[in-house]
Amino acid sequence: MTSVNKPPVVTIDGPGGAGKGTVAQAVAAQLGWHFLDSGAIYRLLALSAQRAGIDASQTQQLVALAQAMNIQFPAVGKQAGQALLDGEEVSEDIRSEQCGQFASELAAQAPVRQALLDRQRQFRKAPGLVADGRDMGTVVFADAPLKFFLTASVEERARRRHNQLMQKGISATLGDLLKELKARDKRDSERTAAPLVPAEDAITVDTTDLSAEAVIEKVLKAATDCV
Repeated sequence: MTSVNKPPVVTIDGPGGAGKGTVAQAVAAQLGWHFLDSGAIYRLLALSAQRAGIDASQTQQLVALAQAMNIQFPAVGKQAGQALLDGEEVSEDIRSEQCGQFASELAAQAPVRQALLDRQRQFRKAPGLVADGRDMGTVVFADAPLKFFLTASVEERARRRHNQLMQKGISATLGDLLKELKARDKRDSERTAAPLVPAEDAITVDTTDLSAEAVIEKVLKAATDCV
């Protein structure tokens, strides 16, 4: 159950391409709650580090940068779903494959994860929060009253990512994306700091053959019944 005097949280975890971002944002919008894209936080740090010339080996500099970043995820209005870094809209910048791979490397470092932990928990505000990530239900909001873990076959996740990139006019090969997803899955699941695993009390949903609308409806129903 939710901790006393703390707003409720719905966590939606899972590997890249499982649909958790799309589902979490839609659920937050329909509930009128705040939205946290925790994966974007790591990508924002990766982008900030790239711009500052900081590499993955410079842990102290990364921690300081993580603590100083000014980040926002507007939940409603014209900027809904966007990622803001120091007021600049950088959603497209942080979605590059290079930025994603760098973010995954940074997420494997315990000091970096700890530096961003408090930042993520600050998003827990009334009336509630929908948090999308990889360790939302296991670490960041372990007391959340409702937790989901979305998954899908790696082939389907690569296909979805390929379609997204093609729609944006970004060249990519399905084979390369499949290889990158497999490598990221391995790294995320085997890391010692908050590995990618479902929370013990999470509801696991395989989205391989489900539409985003079907998953959103399932989460909304559970949230209405639980919270």
